[in-house]
Amino acid sequence: MTQLALFESGFSGDSFEEQSSDNGFTYWTAFQLMKLFGYESMTSFRKAINRAMTTCSTLNIPIFENFEQIQNIVDGKSVTDFRLSRFACYLVAMNADNKKPEVARAQAYFAALAGAVNHYLEEANNVERLIVRDEISEREKSLSGVAQRAEVKNFAFFKTAGYRGMYNMNMAKLKEIRNIPSKRTPLDFMGKEELAANLFRITQTELKIKNESIRGQTHLEVVAENVGKEVRDTMIRISNVAPEDLPVSSDIMNVKKELKSKSKKIKQIDTVKRKLNK
Repeated sequence: MTQLALFESGFSGDSFEEQSSDNGFTYWTAFQLMKLFGYESMTSFRKAINRAMTTCSTLNIPIFENFEQIQNIVDGKSVTDFRLSRFACYLVAMNADNKKPEVARAQAYFAALAGAVNHYLEEANNVERLIVRDEISEREKSLSGVAQRAEVKNFAFFKTAGYRGMYNMNMAKLKEIRNIPSKRTPLDFMGKEELAANLFRITQTELKIKNESIRGQTHLEVVAENVGKEVRDTMIRISNVAPEDLPVSSDIMNVKKELKSKSKKIKQIDTVKRKLNK
């Protein structure tokens, strides 16, 4: 089958496997994967690659071992490309647009390849959860710095005020009704939609403090609680579901462990193939 025919056929396990290259490292190029996944431009596909690289970093798996930037010739032009490991291809698939039928097929293929117990949509959802959860950690650090400069003396009280506004209860009560261990944060047991809502709450709280130059513990707690209430009201208005009534998700720490385990399983596939081809 010609390369053009492979591209026109869309994603399949055979088309994917046939395009692999091996120089001691089994890889696919980003431009190959872009076509197989039904994308028309690298500009839009690069978003999935960037998110995949973020996932890799969050798992503390070396990016350079899975995403090697190279210069390549595509349509007679020198372009920036990537050599992607099989695990990198898996992460890109899980971060790509699954409304594209090629991506949906790719996600199902990689989930099965990695021995996933979950349906491929749940697999992709867990990868996205991991990214949003990591982004919240970064934004909480930023908010903490802003709050300290605005004279917050007790950040725990300030943080609880935001939860109280959004969930109509303090953090301790939320943990109790969701059966979350006392030393863990509720964020680690939230689905991606709830995580995204909390990310919005945190970023908007920070923005309001900066824009209105609000200072002092009491005033800042009021801001955190009011922003939380606004997010709560918006969620109820749109979905008719209160934040505290959203389902509890699997422990994000277990998701990380599963993904790290998958990286080893996927890497082993190429090791075995290489030995068989000797």
